[in-house]
Amino acid sequence: MESSVAYNVTSANPAWLNKSDNAWQLTSSALVMAQSVPGLVILYGSMVKKKWAVNSAFMALYAFAAVLLFWVLLAHRMSFPASNPSSPIVGFPNVSLSEGFLLGQNPYGSADVPVASYVFFQFAFAAITVILLGGSVLCRMNFYAWMMFVPLWLVLSYSVGACTIWSPGGFLEGLGLVDFSGGYVIHLSSGVAGFTAAYWVGPRISMDRRAFPPNNIILMLGGAGMLWLGWTGFNGGAPNASNLVASMAVLNTHICTATSLIVWLCLDMVVYKKSSVIGAVQGMMTGLVCITPGAGVVESWAAMVMGVFSGSVPWYTMMILHKRSPFLQKVDDTLGVFHTHAVAGLLGGILSGLFAQPDLVRLFYPTGKQRGGLVYRLSMEGLRQVGVQIMGACFVFAWNVAVTSLICIAIGRVVALRMEEEDLHVGDDAAHGEEAYALWGDGEKSMTYIRRNMTPRLPVICGR
Repeated sequence: MESSVAYNVTSANPAWLNKSDNAWQLTSSALVMAQSVPGLVILYGSMVKKKWAVNSAFMALYAFAAVLLFWVLLAHRMSFPASNPSSPIVGFPNVSLSEGFLLGQNPYGSADVPVASYVFFQFAFAAITVILLGGSVLCRMNFYAWMMFVPLWLVLSYSVGACTIWSPGGFLEGLGLVDFSGGYVIHLSSGVAGFTAAYWVGPRISMDRRAFPPNNIILMLGGAGMLWLGWTGFNGGAPNASNLVASMAVLNTHICTATSLIVWLCLDMVVYKKSSVIGAVQGMMTGLVCITPGAGVVESWAAMVMGVFSGSVPWYTMMILHKRSPFLQKVDDTLGVFHTHAVAGLLGGILSGLFAQPDLVRLFYPTGKQRGGLVYRLSMEGLRQVGVQIMGACFVFAWNVAVTSLICIAIGRVVALRMEEEDLHVGDDAAHGEEAYALWGDGEKSMTYIRRNMTPRLPVICGR
């Protein structure tokens, strides 16, 4: 159990508290939270077939709630130990609920904010990671298996990535890995884990794979817009302060995203002769993901270059390579999370090793071993930074494949990972007994019947 720490609250505004930094941390947390609920709830619920709208949205909503409970009960202290972690990859499980802990000064980052603000901000990161992962297994995973998967993956996989890369004492942090806001911790891990889980769960039924139109493109754009807006807090909140680095991160985020969207759109128009709305959303997503590991440590011209890469490389892997690879075709990644998050996250991590500007790196990592990118340091130091980025990606990849596989195998021995075949043909009604659009309920008549039998009639006047 967590040790009891006496904390005498004599003022709501202690001397160490920076009100503007704390306000920005809480605002950023709310923006990241809105990316999941309602952002991804709306995006998932509208991007799938109508018969899967409820199930897809509900998987996201459940994950958000479950992650919060397990985050404060176990995972936050595993991801961010109060002192050096008990091992180079993870801290000791402990609760984050006591007044003495939450009202203390946050030991991480550069801001003088309460631990409670940091716990909430990092929870929002953890929640969106699990929800993004879920995009790979929509429309066939047994909801009861998903209920077990969420806390297990949070504790056994996400906490390890966060501790090794972000926590002082983590081995990748000690090597000088640059991951500004989760290109590896969040996106590479969710993309790889989602693809692995999709392998174990199995594909959708053939009719769903052949024809899978979104049930509401306008709502899909609304959810995507919430994601884009929320990324202001996603990357802008990473410094834990309303400082110069946060300003740079916010501007770079939107520059890269806009560039990526336009590049993806142009490729669709050149190759397929159509300006795809879904393609534009994918390009937006890959831009947001790609800039994340380097948002506050690259210059704005580099952010635009990264947008060109993020709009073209994942486009190629999704639209060309995926269709030519028997293995990629075998694994049914429902929303292409592997391409939009794993590929784009890896790309962003390597490009950060090339484009990280030394002065900006020192602002964000004042005491770390992180150095400038190879573009600025044509030396062994620059090559070493690229090498560390590649090594970190290999670790995240291997850990998530192994741990996600073990989790799926273990859950499969308790409940079925996959819904029953007949239920897959029905969808939401079989899974939850509910449907997204109840245009006509039980006992109601058709519109033809109503028109024929409810024709307005003149009142009958007595004596005529």
